[in-house]
Amino acid sequence: MLTPCSPHQNHLLGALSSEEYARLLPHLEPVQLPLGAALYESGFQLRHVYFPIDSIVSLLYVMEDGSSSEIAVVGHEGVIGISLFMGGETTPSRAVVQSGGQAYRLRGQVLKDEFNRSGGRRAGALHNLLLRYTQALLTQMAQTSACNRHYSLDQQLCRWLLMSLDRLYSNELIMTQELIANMLGVRRESVTEAAGKLHKAGLIGYRRGHISVLDRLGLEARACECYAIVKKEFDRLLPEVKFCPSDRVTTQSTPELRSARPYPRS
Repeated sequence: MLTPCSPHQNHLLGALSSEEYARLLPHLEPVQLPLGAALYESGFQLRHVYFPIDSIVSLLYVMEDGSSSEIAVVGHEGVIGISLFMGGETTPSRAVVQSGGQAYRLRGQVLKDEFNRSGGRRAGALHNLLLRYTQALLTQMAQTSACNRHYSLDQQLCRWLLMSLDRLYSNELIMTQELIANMLGVRRESVTEAAGKLHKAGLIGYRRGHISVLDRLGLEARACECYAIVKKEFDRLLPEVKFCPSDRVTTQSTPELRSARPYPRS
């Protein structure tokens, strides 16, 4: 059984004031997010938000024919379910776990109550913090759309790998090329070819669904401008959180999310 990670490992939770954190802490439920779990579906009413710790969640737009394309990726820097505190309650996108791991789940009403309570210009207020995060996430969505339209798959793959790694406490991703293809909305064979070029150039290593970055600077040099633009916006809008690895909670073991569903092929 896994010992839950500290909520502070999520950058948004770690940036809260001590008063806000103390109010939310009793309501934060540790959950294990298995690979392929769907946290919510398009058009469904959202009831919880999720703060990833060492997991990554992809926001996908699904077409009528079942094909899909990733519009954003969220990890320990953010939260899943912004529609709840923005007043929408539902969203046309689908949230699927891209890399399994731990997260904290919070009832939507609790977050909305705190969001409405902490408005104003107070430094570190949850209200302002979530609005800043939403602005950064919208930048990522817009840049992803432009990237998919104007840049090669090789450049898109470099951007995708870098953005995924930025949202993990590791330099290794555990996922198959088929999963990457589903996220990028392309054929698996195309991803295999693009990943082969990066491997041949000595930028990444690949074995049995494990992708490790061997030369990050080289990967950044081959990525399109979109990665740097998105990273700069997140760095500008969100505070840097220094986390101590020894800061762990000692509550019960982390349950696996029961609503997990396999990710359908596009």
